[in-house]
Amino acid sequence: QAQLVESGGGRVQAGGSLRLSCAASGLTFSIYAMGWFRRAPGKDREFVAAISAGGASTNYADSVKGRFTISRDNAKNTVYLQMSSLKPEDTAVYYCAVRDTPYITAGTTSTLHFGSWGQGTQVTVSS
Repeated sequence: QAQLVESGGGRVQAGGSLRLSCAASGLTFSIYAMGWFRRAPGKDREFVAAISAGGASTNYADSVKGRFTISRDNAKNTVYLQMSSLKPEDTAVYYCAVRDTPYITAGTTSTLHFGSWGQGTQVTVSS
């Protein structure tokens, strides 16, 4: 079963930047689309961004489009989330996840379509 470990979270001031990393193991990383999701206090887990297996296609939630960039390095089995112009409402636990089916694009935004999840990393944005 896939194992995912997120890192890079922390506390930043509004307007700042942060880069999250997710190291994957236990799967053929290069054939799976990957996604980032987040859960804010008192709210459900929501979609943030996704990237296709080869990295050519990406998908973003409207709330982060233009501020966040998802990327991947298949040689390192790692997916990244570069976050810029951070806002207090971005405060959440961020999770990376593996698409439940190989050779599928990054179009889905549903948590139900991702089969393996990391433990999450906390991002706190202060005003």
